[in-house]
Amino acid sequence: MTLGAPTVSDHVALAEIELCGELMIAASAAIGERLSPDRIDEVLEVRVIAERAAVPRQGDRRG
Repeated sequence: MTLGAPTVSDHVALAEIELCGELMIAASAAIGERLSPDRIDEVLEVRVIAERAAVPRQGDRRG
């Protein structure tokens, strides 16, 4: 393996690590067993577009 210029995958990996860290911090500060899907979206700064709001998220047991 040679050292070279950062690649796109390096930037993606670093972003994923940062997001995982944010989730771990939120989870350690949470009261209860799990973060709600809404809290996860808040931590990850997810914006739900109105017309897509009807699409169930992963883990959503409704309908």
